[in-house]
Amino acid sequence: MKLALTAAALMLATPAAAQDLLPGEVATDIPAIADVVSGDAAWETVWTGPMTADGMSVTPDGMLLFAQEQSNAIWKMWPDGRTFVEYPYVLGAGAVSVDSTGRVLAIERGCTDPGLNALTCSQPSRVVELGTTRRVIAETFADGSTLGRLNDLHADGRGGAWVTQGELYHVAGDGKVTMTADVEAFSNGLATSPDGRTLYVTDRTNVIAVDLDEDLLPSNQRVFATLSRDTAGFGGDGMAVDAEGRVYVTGDAGVYVFAPDGSELGVIPAPRRTITLAFAGPERNQLYVGAMGASDPSGTAWAPPEGVRNVAMTIYRLPLLASGLR
Repeated sequence: MKLALTAAALMLATPAAAQDLLPGEVATDIPAIADVVSGDAAWETVWTGPMTADGMSVTPDGMLLFAQEQSNAIWKMWPDGRTFVEYPYVLGAGAVSVDSTGRVLAIERGCTDPGLNALTCSQPSRVVELGTTRRVIAETFADGSTLGRLNDLHADGRGGAWVTQGELYHVAGDGKVTMTADVEAFSNGLATSPDGRTLYVTDRTNVIAVDLDEDLLPSNQRVFATLSRDTAGFGGDGMAVDAEGRVYVTGDAGVYVFAPDGSELGVIPAPRRTITLAFAGPERNQLYVGAMGASDPSGTAWAPPEGVRNVAMTIYRLPLLASGLR
């Protein structure tokens, strides 16, 4: 398979001509999934760099946002591959989420990156609202303990968000933190159904569903779906929901697609191990995924200095028949 590769200079990428697979990439034969993706669809590389592109979301006008922990920033990507820091000075930016009103919330992981040595910063992780005026929504649990190393978040549309860190928590707009779901292993990616009445969260190879009432109080926790091909490894990570209520989950095998009833519709393989995803573009019919691993502009696999964790990532884009929420 040919991939349209982006030539990148560290953080900035611009599209380039198609070429052969790069080190670390695998050929992908995308199967057709009815009303989701055509069997003729192909991944296009739109960004690559030596630092993360995680916790994706989309702006009201369809632009992709992604968090980069190492540069302490939330980046914006245009359809042509141009990128720019939309929100700088977000300490340890781990994830971003935009609600239906355009409110932007993010996770600051503080100085908790396990790939860096001898961290001395004392600022704790926190959930923040970004914009012209910024505010800290929460940085501690009710007992005063720190939030720890937060994973992902999903805005609740009321000034707060659900966040994952071991268990699944809700952070209200007034800063109150409560547990929403007690998972068996480890929570990570999360999303809500189009009507906002169901919350989904990953738990290794399971996807958990929780019903929400009008006050966002949870009930009826259950296993919604299982990542059937992820028999080893990390399991589920990023998650998104399309306009028809289908649930998309990144896993070791690729991007799983589940029907609203939890039945597996198929798996979209990707050139690298995907960990985050979002629907972007004016029609929200472009699926962007952030995947682990990258090559530099010369085509050489990126390798960090000795003793430093390799967090290089690549962003791929795939045209879909389905579209995300608007």
